[in-house]
Amino acid sequence: MPSLTLTRKQMAELLVSLQNNEISTPTKVLKQVWLETNGISEDAAMKGMGESSLPGIFEKIIKSSKKEIGFSINEIVSLGNQIEYSSFSTTAVQNWVKRDVRSLIGSPQQGKKYSLEQAAILFIVEDLKSTLDFVSIRNLLTLIFNNIEDRHDDLIDPIHFYHTYATIFEELDLNDDHVVDVDFRVKDGNKAEMMIYQKAEEKMERLVDLELREQSIVKNALVIATLSVQTSYFQSVSRQFLNSTLFI
Repeated sequence: MPSLTLTRKQMAELLVSLQNNEISTPTKVLKQVWLETNGISEDAAMKGMGESSLPGIFEKIIKSSKKEIGFSINEIVSLGNQIEYSSFSTTAVQNWVKRDVRSLIGSPQQGKKYSLEQAAILFIVEDLKSTLDFVSIRNLLTLIFNNIEDRHDDLIDPIHFYHTYATIFEELDLNDDHVVDVDFRVKDGNKAEMMIYQKAEEKMERLVDLELREQSIVKNALVIATLSVQTSYFQSVSRQFLNSTLFI
């Protein structure tokens, strides 16, 4: 079966489509991923998706309606493992929700299952843990998402936050090699850091309702998360070389 690994931006777009079907639909998002991954036409993409056995989590998403969508821990792990250079395990995520980030996640908010926003927060945690410890992650994300029971007090919606830093990373990875491309015209400070910060400032122009302090919090968090995506890629490559070495 052809691969259907998603970039973080594509995964964010899938979550957005589940959150608001008026923007797009899960089928359209996955069709576009299939098209881009396999370099085929739109008709061929639909045919390929129809003839192939998609990962079970994608089949569930395609069949689900917005009102009923929610994810178990196992489903969040399955979905997370479709994201490029990510490594989720059920045991680890269970530990996160029971202990490490319990104050960020809370109880399942979609019946007995976790909401789209809770799944997005777990994807964000997976990225941030490549650069931060869990105490730092809790402190940072609590500033952004505030009361876990009230999505209205978020400085930025978790899915929007995830989509924004994923977009920043892709916009700075000009040649699609999973590495931020440095603009040597940047004169001051760390070039990659400055470029990411400038991109974050551009994205912040949409969040006009936030106070200056709140804007700074979200802006800095976007820089941290984008750098964490970069680090996740390097960690993935390191693991690949380690596995190759152990089997020599």
